[in-house]
Amino acid sequence: MKNVISTTNAPGAIGPYSQAIEANGTLYISGQVPVDPATGKVVKGGIKEQTEQVMKNIAAILEEAGYSFADVVKSTCLLSDMSNFAAMNEVYGSYYKENPPARAAFAVKELPLSVMVEIETIAVK
Repeated sequence: MKNVISTTNAPGAIGPYSQAIEANGTLYISGQVPVDPATGKVVKGGIKEQTEQVMKNIAAILEEAGYSFADVVKSTCLLSDMSNFAAMNEVYGSYYKENPPARAAFAVKELPLSVMVEIETIAVK
């Protein structure tokens, strides 16, 4: 069974997709960008500030669905520039102090809203 997960504590979808879908004990979180759900705007600052907001958005969706970062098994990190990898990794790693999930990280030509980072997440109960 497919369950749509949605929270006002993370940015709303800006296209024909859901914030997250839960199916058979697995939560698939759509790529999150550094938009502050309170303002609907991209957060100011550099890659660290943007990654922090992305992780807050992921946290809000995990919480809404009854999951936590401990349940995350896979992340995909998309960066507008690989020179931002180390700084993104520093913030990202602060959310996974023990048993971090599997992960892939890619540099892409461009991201929505011209942001520096987007992260999608899969969690399992």
